[in-house]
Amino acid sequence: MQTLTAPEVTAAPAPQLDDSQRVRCEIWTRVMGYHRPVASFNTGKQGEFNERRFFVERRA
Repeated sequence: MQTLTAPEVTAAPAPQLDDSQRVRCEIWTRVMGYHRPVASFNTGKQGEFNERRFFVERRA
């Protein structure tokens, strides 16, 4: 019988970006059956979006 071991995995270095190379990420969410960018929300709705909690349901 042969014992198998996990291969050595080396993590790739994280890319380093200058500030001039960065791009603002636009976040969209589903509201009342359609998708809208969060940036277009009013202040109260943006605060509500930021308070949301996400969860992962465990298997039964």
